Amino acid sequence: MDKLYRMIDGVLFYQEAWLEDGLFYHHWGRVGEVGEHNSTPAGKRPSEKRLAEKALAPALADGYAAIDMEDHAILLIEFAVDGFGTPEDLSKRRALQRRMNETLGWVGVGHCDGGSCGANTMEVCCFVVDFAIAKHVIERDLLDTEFANYTRIYLENA
Repeated sequence: MDKLYRMIDGVLFYQEAWLEDGLFYHHWGRVGEVGEHNSTPAGKRPSEKRLAEKALAPALADGYAAIDMEDHAILLIEFAVDGFGTPEDLSKRRALQRRMNETLGWVGVGHCDGGSCGANTMEVCCFVVDFAIAKHVIERDLLDTEFANYTRIYLENA
């Protein structure tokens, strides 16, 4: 799946397309917002690449382009744990990784790339196209959840 982006009047927009469970999805909107999507049956033996190219061709012609992974910010969500954490901490981290992949993906801002534990901290790592928007989305999403006790959300190497 490719995500394409375009800045319009100082606002970043996204478009993406993917194949999942026999359905082909086209999703678009303003980065940080859920936006809109449609889905259609993919048919027999579909080619995700061919379907995506067809769906995203108008966006490419309109100036949308992919953002290289090297140009994504690395956002970390940190939690305090004892030592290297418990099995419960690991389960919590994995649940948060799944949640962040969904949350960040549906607003076009990025995706989760795993996590780590060590030295009294546990972190979930996300690649995002706009740190400020992603941080706001995450803060709002985690409010009043089992994940609300994070210690900080920060930009790696800042």
